[in-house]
Amino acid sequence: MTPRIEKLRNQSLNAINRISAERALLLTEFYKSHQALGDSIPMQRAKAFRYIMENKTICINDDELIVGERGPAPKATPTYPEITVHSLQDLDILNSRKKVWFRVDSETRRAYEEVIIPFWQGHSNRDRIMSRMQPDWLAAYEAGIFTEFMEQRAPGHTVAGAKIYHKGMLDIILDIKESLCQLDFKKDPQAYDKQEELNAMQLAAETIIVFANRHADQLEELARQEKEAARKLELKNMAGICRRVPANAPQTFHEALQYYWFVHLGVVTELNPWDSFNPGRLDQHLFPFYQKELAAGTLTKELAQELLQAFWIKFNNHPAPPKVGITALESNTYTDFALINLGGVKPDGTDAVNELSYLILDVIEEMRLLQPSSMVQLSQKNPDRFIQRAIRIVKTGFGQPSIFNTDAIIQELVAQGKSLTDARNGGASGCVESGAFGTESYILTGYFNLPKILEITLHNGFDSRTQKQIGLQTGDPAAFRSMEELMLAFEKQVQHFVSIKVEGSNRIEKTFINHIPTPFLSLIIDDCIANGTDYINGGARYNTNYIQGVGMGTITDSFTAIKQQVFDQKKCSMPDLLEALKNNFAGAENLHYQLVYKIPKYGNDDDQADDQLRSVFEIYHRAVHGHKSPRGADYRINLLPTTCHVYFGSVMQASADGRLAGTPVSEGISPVQGADRKGPTSVIKSAAKIDHLRTGGTLLNQKFTPSFFEGESAVAQVSSLVRSYFRMDGHHIQFNVVDAATLRDAQKHPEHHQDLIVRVAGYSDYFNDLGEDLQNEIIERTEHQNF
Repeated sequence: MTPRIEKLRNQSLNAINRISAERALLLTEFYKSHQALGDSIPMQRAKAFRYIMENKTICINDDELIVGERGPAPKATPTYPEITVHSLQDLDILNSRKKVWFRVDSETRRAYEEVIIPFWQGHSNRDRIMSRMQPDWLAAYEAGIFTEFMEQRAPGHTVAGAKIYHKGMLDIILDIKESLCQLDFKKDPQAYDKQEELNAMQLAAETIIVFANRHADQLEELARQEKEAARKLELKNMAGICRRVPANAPQTFHEALQYYWFVHLGVVTELNPWDSFNPGRLDQHLFPFYQKELAAGTLTKELAQELLQAFWIKFNNHPAPPKVGITALESNTYTDFALINLGGVKPDGTDAVNELSYLILDVIEEMRLLQPSSMVQLSQKNPDRFIQRAIRIVKTGFGQPSIFNTDAIIQELVAQGKSLTDARNGGASGCVESGAFGTESYILTGYFNLPKILEITLHNGFDSRTQKQIGLQTGDPAAFRSMEELMLAFEKQVQHFVSIKVEGSNRIEKTFINHIPTPFLSLIIDDCIANGTDYINGGARYNTNYIQGVGMGTITDSFTAIKQQVFDQKKCSMPDLLEALKNNFAGAENLHYQLVYKIPKYGNDDDQADDQLRSVFEIYHRAVHGHKSPRGADYRINLLPTTCHVYFGSVMQASADGRLAGTPVSEGISPVQGADRKGPTSVIKSAAKIDHLRTGGTLLNQKFTPSFFEGESAVAQVSSLVRSYFRMDGHHIQFNVVDAATLRDAQKHPEHHQDLIVRVAGYSDYFNDLGEDLQNEIIERTEHQNF
C-alpha cells in the first residue's frame, strides 16, 4: 500500500458518519421555486436532479486519484425527503443510538425543523404509501409477517452493465434522439409519455456531464495553486479525465474507473437506490483497458493497483443512508451493499478469470475495507487457483469475498426468460440476488417471516402479540389429526399473506411509477431508452420483483418437531405444545430439552428433517410464483435475511424447534444456530435438497475456527467443499473464520477488537457495530474445526 493510499484509507476509516442536509435543502429549494411547475413528473425529477448536481458541494480530497463524493465530505450522508422525511425524533435517535449512529449537528437539525420537515411532511412517498395501504396489509406489517423495502428506499437495486465502457453520455444522447425520432404520435397512445421520459433522460445525461465539468474546474484551480510538480501534473491530468468522461467513452483504465464513479454518484444522488447499485463484473469491464495500456506502456500493474485501491476508498466513504423504524431493524448497517463480481464466464461460456481478477483480489485483501463488498463467481470452467486465492483471503477472518455459483446463476436467469448471453453477463448483487446486469430492473419488495406464519397457523389465524385476527381461520390445530392437515392449513396461510404482500407491493410500485421516476438510472439500463420508458415503469429488458423468505431452518425444525412429537410418536399433545410455547417453556423444561436435543435437525443430511425443508420451499414457491406487478415484473422468491432474522424473531413467541421467545430465527438457508452437528459436508447436502435454480438467490453461512486453517490442506479442502456444493446447484456460500471465544471477548472488551470483522448475512460488518442480539446469533452459529 502506497503512502497516498494509506493516508486516504485512514481518512475514510476515521471519518465520522453524519447526516448532511445539503441534498434535502437543495431539493426543497428547487420545488419551492416552482421552476418545474406545469412540467411532467419525469421532467420535474430531471430538473430537480440538474439543480442538485449544479449546486451540491464539490469535494476533492487531498492526494486522491478518483474524485467525487455523495455528500459534501466523506461519510457526510444525504437524505431523501421525497422518499421519507425524517422527523426531529428520528434525527435524535440517529444521533444518539449506540449502534449505526449518524451524528446530527445543530445546523442540520435546525434545517430540518425550519425548512425540510415543514415542506415535506405529509408529502413524501412514504406518506403516500402508508395512506394507500389496506387494513389487512397494515395489520400483517404490524405483526411482523413481512417488511417493505420500498418504504424508505427507492428503485435501483441493480447493476451497471458494459454500456458505459463503450459509450459516452454524448453517444447515449444520440440514442435518445433516435428514439424520439421514432415516436409515432398517431398510432402509439403512449408517445407523449415516452417523449417526456426521453426528454428527461436527455436532461439527466447532460447533467452528469455538467457535474463532471464542475470537478474539472476545481481540479484545474487546485492545479494552479499546487506547488509540488508531480501533484500539479496529476491534478491537470485528472481535470482532463473529467472533461473527457463521462461525456465520451473511456479510453484508459483511469478514465473507466472515473466514468463509473460519476455514474455511481448520479444514481445515488438521484435517489436512494436500495444501497446496492454497483459496477458488477469489474474485472471483465476493466480488463480490455488494462491489457491495452500495459501493452502501450501507459499503465503499470502498480499504478493499476493504486487506482483500484483509490476506487475502493470511494465506496467506503459512503455509508448507506440512515434507516429508522422497521427498515432499520431489517437492514441495520452502514454497509452500502455494492457487490463487486469477479470471475465467472465470458459471453461465449469460456473461463473469464484473467490477470486483473487476481489483482483485484490482491486489492480486496490489502485494503480490508467493508465497502465495496466483494464476491467471486465460480464456474466449473474456472481454475482451482482462483477459488483457492479467494479462500486464502477468507481465512484471514475478513468475511470477504463470498462465493457464488456462476453455472447455477446462469441456469436461474435463463429459466426466468433471460437470453443465454445476458445470463452469462449477469451475476449477483446486494446480498445474493441474481440479476442480468445492465438489462434488468429487479426490486426486492421485502422480507417474509415464514416461522411467524406457522405461529399464526397454530393459533387459527390469530396473532397473540397484536391481539388481532390477521390470518385465515384454518381450523383449531388441536383438531388436526395428521401432519398433512397442518401443512395444508399452513399453505393456506402462506398464500393468504403472500396475496396481501403482493397487493401492497403493487400499490407501492404504482405510487413510484406515478411520482418518482428515475430518468438518470434509466440511461444505464437497457432497454429503457429504446422503449422510451422509465426503469421503474417496465422500461428495462427484464423486470423482476423478489420476496425474500426468512427462517427456513427454524420453520423446518419446528415442523419436524411437531411431526415427531405430536403426530408420529404422540409424546406431546398439540394443546400441551401450544401452552409450552405460550409460556416460553416455563414449567415444560423436559419438553424443551427434547425439542432442542432429541429431534432430527436440518443441516445434518437427515431426511427426517430435510423433508420438511422441501415441503416449505414448495409451498412458498407456489404461493409467490405467477404474480405480476404493474410494470409487468414477475414475482419470484429468494431466501436471505440481512439482519431481519433478528427482528422477525423479536415479534414471535417461542417456536416448536426449541427457540425461545424473542430470539432470532435462523438466517438464509443456514441451519438453526448450533443445530448442524455433523460437519459442513452434511450441511451442504441438506441445503442442496431444495431447488436453488427456481429462486433468485439463497444464502448459506458457515463458520470455521481459525485453527482449522492452520494446516496446509485446509484451503484445498474448503475449495473442494464449495465445488461439491455447487455441483449440487447450490447458489452461494460464505464463511466466517473466527471462534466464539474471540467474539465473546469482543462483547466484553469492544475497545480491544475495534477492527474485528464478521460475516453477518450477505455482507460483512464490524462486530462492534452489531446489536447484541445479532452478536449473540453469530456467536451461537456452529463453528467447524474439521470436516
